[in-house]
Amino acid sequence: MALVLNVSLCSTSKPHLSLSNSNFKPTTLFHLPLLGFNAKQTRQPSQKLAFPLGESVSGATLVALLSASFIFVDPALAFKGGGPYGQEVTRGQDLTGKDFSGKTLIKQDFKTSILRQANFKGAKLIGASFFDADLTGADLSDADLRNADFSLANVTKANLSNANLEGALATGNTSFKGSIITGADFTDVPLREDQREYLCKVADGVNPTTGNATRDTLFCN
Repeated sequence: MALVLNVSLCSTSKPHLSLSNSNFKPTTLFHLPLLGFNAKQTRQPSQKLAFPLGESVSGATLVALLSASFIFVDPALAFKGGGPYGQEVTRGQDLTGKDFSGKTLIKQDFKTSILRQANFKGAKLIGASFFDADLTGADLSDADLRNADFSLANVTKANLSNANLEGALATGNTSFKGSIITGADFTDVPLREDQREYLCKVADGVNPTTGNATRDTLFCN
């Protein structure tokens, strides 16, 4: 049911607020001091707000309507960034050279962020999203990257030594060109054929956590 809120203020008459609709029958008079003021101490009785209210509309409902008009939420404050890294936003940020080594960052959101030379050595990044992120020169050695999303990411010249990438996504134009992958585990990573062939040229070592040889996880001949 639509309600129309009318407010009139006048120095010589009572400020009047009324609620009206086609079925509304004013039967009760409800008084409230103006917002935040004590009517007994600061205002005369004639300066109170008079609210003709129907039996179906309570004073609490009216207060809620008035309060709502003074509450404004900045949309920019609504997003705090996903994941456990405190309240700091890590999505769409320039985090060049940032040190995340050894941190637990499960499902952390790094989408579209600049992470050049960032340090993720030994970090737990299970399910983290690096979608369309720039990881050029990042240190991801010994990191737990299971089920992480590297779709469209730039992972060139990164250090992935002994990293566990089981089940990670690497779709689209994801590039590992120039990266160190000694001991990395690429089990169930859906790589483009050109990337798989490139990585097989430099693949060696065995992952210390899974015991899988890097070349075997890449299906190298």
